Amino acid sequence: MFRRRIAMVASAAAALAVIALPSGTANAAVGQITGLAGKCVDVAGANSANGTAVQLYDCNGTNAQQWNNTGSVLQALGKCLDVAGGGTANGTVVQLWDCNGSGAQSWVVSGANDIVNTQANKCLDVTGNNSANGTRLQIWECTGGPNQKWNAPAGGGGNPGGFVVTEAQFNQMFPGRNGFYTYSGLVAALSSYPAFAGTGSDVTRKQEAAAFLANVSHETGGLVHVVEQNQANYPHYCDWGQPYGCPAGQAAYYGRGPIQLSWNFNYKAAGDALGLPLLNNPWLVQNDAAVAWRTGIWYWMTQNGPGTMTPHNAMVNGRGFGETIRSINGSLECNGGNPSQVQSRVNNYNRFVGILGVPPGGNLYC
Repeated sequence: MFRRRIAMVASAAAALAVIALPSGTANAAVGQITGLAGKCVDVAGANSANGTAVQLYDCNGTNAQQWNNTGSVLQALGKCLDVAGGGTANGTVVQLWDCNGSGAQSWVVSGANDIVNTQANKCLDVTGNNSANGTRLQIWECTGGPNQKWNAPAGGGGNPGGFVVTEAQFNQMFPGRNGFYTYSGLVAALSSYPAFAGTGSDVTRKQEAAAFLANVSHETGGLVHVVEQNQANYPHYCDWGQPYGCPAGQAAYYGRGPIQLSWNFNYKAAGDALGLPLLNNPWLVQNDAAVAWRTGIWYWMTQNGPGTMTPHNAMVNGRGFGETIRSINGSLECNGGNPSQVQSRVNNYNRFVGILGVPPGGNLYC
C-alpha cells in the first residue's frame, strides 16, 4: 500500500479508444437533438454521403434530424456522427460518416446535457455561439455555455448523470472509510469525464468502476487515508527543474486523495485539465471531496503512468484489470516486483465485481 509512483505522465490529454455499439442496439432511442435557440442538430441537405456537414437548423421533423442514441454512438440516415479526421483540437468540425467503431464516433450524453466526444474529451459545440441556420457544429473544450447544451434522446449506454455503483454498494465496499470520501463527492466528480464507467456494455461499465475503486482502495487503505502517511517523504515531491517550480512550497506536493496524487508536475497537469489551481493550492485535494475524486478520475482517464495505456483504456478495450495495475505502479509491482501488492489489488477487484454482480474478466494479474 502507498507505493510512491516516481512520476506520472504529465500530459493531460486523453486518448480514449472506445468501441462503438452497433446500430439497432437494444435500449437505443431515436429523436431530435435540440440546442441553441431551440434549433436541431441537422445533416446538411439530408445527404448521407461521407463527409456531409452536421449543422444547426430549424427543427423540421425530417430524417436528417432523427438521431439514434445507442449510448455510445449517435446515428442519422444510417451513418454516425463523426469528428473529422479523428481530430481532437478545438474547432474540429463534425460530419456524417460510415460507422466504424472509432473514438471519433464515440459520444456520451452527460447528465449536464453536454454531448462529449470521449476520444477528445471535448463537447459538441455550435461554432461562434451562432444560432443561424447552417452554422457548422464542432468540438470544443467543455465550457458549460448554451452553445454546448443539448436535449438528446436517452440512450441505452453512457453515464447520463447516474453511476453504476449505488450508494449502498459503495458503503458495502468501504465499510470503514474515512468520512471525507463521500459518495456524493464521487458522483459530483463524474461530470469531468463522462466516459468513466460510462463506456460499453453494462458489464464493462461495472468492471471499470470496480477496477478503479479496487485500486484506490489499495492506495488509501480502504478509503481511510486522505494524505500520504510517511511525512518524511513530503519534501521529495518537488521537481525544481520544472519552469513553474513549487509555488506552494518544497513539501507541499505529497500524496493526496484516492489515487494519492503527488509531485508538483502532476498537480500542475491535473489542475490544468480540471480548471483548478492545484499547483498553487494542492491542499484543495485533501479539503474538497469532489476535487479529490476528480484527480483520481483524471489520472485513470488520461494518464498511462508507467504502463502503455490509460487504466480506462485497459478496461474498455479488454486488456483486463492487471493492465490497470501496470499503469499505476508498473515494475514496482508487476512482473514479480511485488506480487503480494498485486494480489491485494486483485482481491479488492474480485470482491467489488462480486458486489456489482458481474464477472471479473480475464488478465487479472500483471
